Amino acid sequence: MTNDDGSAARYPRHSRDDVVAAAMAVLDQNGLPDLTMRRLAATLDVQPSALYWHFANKQTLLASVADQIVARARPSFAAHGGDWAEATRAEADALRDALLAYRDGAEVVSSTLALGLGAGEAIARLTGAIDGGGFDRRTSECAAAAVLHFVLGHVSHEQQRLQADSLGVVVAEQSADAAQVSTSAGGREAFDFGITLLLAGLAVLAPAPSAPRRESPA
Repeated sequence: MTNDDGSAARYPRHSRDDVVAAAMAVLDQNGLPDLTMRRLAATLDVQPSALYWHFANKQTLLASVADQIVARARPSFAAHGGDWAEATRAEADALRDALLAYRDGAEVVSSTLALGLGAGEAIARLTGAIDGGGFDRRTSECAAAAVLHFVLGHVSHEQQRLQADSLGVVVAEQSADAAQVSTSAGGREAFDFGITLLLAGLAVLAPAPSAPRRESPA
């Protein structure tokens, strides 16, 4: 963008939020491999260098995209009545839905978490839900990480299967049963079972109702 005298404009034409919204649209339409700074710049009708006004590199941009995906997770707390396990299940369900709402959503969030760049709200909300069970903080944090890793891995598998189906990939007969687990109905059932399994294991570590909250060892 230039001023009337032909000099470069001092301020960018698009806001940071505009760039993130456009990146999410490109992601949903083309997938993560095709979400390049060049393609994004073309979508916004700017030079690629203009994007670096807002983001130092692609990874910091993806971190903001991941934050937006996670922020769209809206758990329903009406049914759990304050129960920590049901609150955790609600968070996991909401996160799964949010990840599935965007093409390659699980891969985006997983990659940014691995680099410590974004999507921290996911682990914070899961930790808060599990914390309601009276666990020491370290147990809550480790359990939240285990649940989050399961959600990301499961949804990543589901999205890979959805992508394969959209491309008409033929599933070998011997792997048909395994592939069925990744379809919509099968994926939901397998996801619910996995969360139930994790919560049942964690419940074994829960303190007795009358016991005071345990503190993490120094």
